[in-house]
Amino acid sequence: MADIKGILFDKDGTLVDFNATWLGIADFMAMDAAEGDRWKADRLLAAAGFDFASKRFKPDSIFASGSNMDVVELWFPRRSNEDQMLAVSRFNEITSVQGSSMAVALPGVIDSLRTLHKRSYRMGVATNDSTSGAEKTLATLGVAQLFDAAFGYDAVANPKPAPDTVVAFCDLTGLKPGEIAMVGDNRHDLEMARAGGCGLAVGVLSGTGTRDSLAPMADVILDSVADLPDFLAARVKVPAG
Repeated sequence: MADIKGILFDKDGTLVDFNATWLGIADFMAMDAAEGDRWKADRLLAAAGFDFASKRFKPDSIFASGSNMDVVELWFPRRSNEDQMLAVSRFNEITSVQGSSMAVALPGVIDSLRTLHKRSYRMGVATNDSTSGAEKTLATLGVAQLFDAAFGYDAVANPKPAPDTVVAFCDLTGLKPGEIAMVGDNRHDLEMARAGGCGLAVGVLSGTGTRDSLAPMADVILDSVADLPDFLAARVKVPAG
């Protein structure tokens, strides 16, 4: 049984209530991209994985698990590289400022993070949002001081599901991959855990992922990060006495 000493958390859907935080921002981005055309904006949202019937983003959809670059490539496939990068910069600004200021923590998450920090776990964020957006979100939630670092898609050469963020976190903390738990609500998170050799892949049902979508890649599935401290405490071997 791996001795877990560090934890990497996905951000949206894991620490932050994805739909409460991002539905309005996604709509703003789509309307911005569609230059105010409501019909076109709705088509862009649907392409990015928004289900208008349930008013939620589908598991593992572009908007649920991809980066702003992924969104730009989907929405503006025929633009030049230069124009695409301008669009990425525009979306980074929107998500960094609005996404962080509107961040809504999932129930019980803040207390759980504080508990884990008191237990001396090294903690980081691994997100396909921008690094700036992740850092500002942690500050908005009042938990930035609990984390060693936040890694956005722009902090590594290859974002999730590539293992680069696991490697970066190991380099920063001195931990081995097998000593790290990766916690997330989408397959991308768990695929990164597997690719990076993490000791524990934890799926949570607090975001866009479902038990069916997470089960093939997860070592365990919890309802939310609020359940993580008790789970980790229970799996630690207690010496016989």
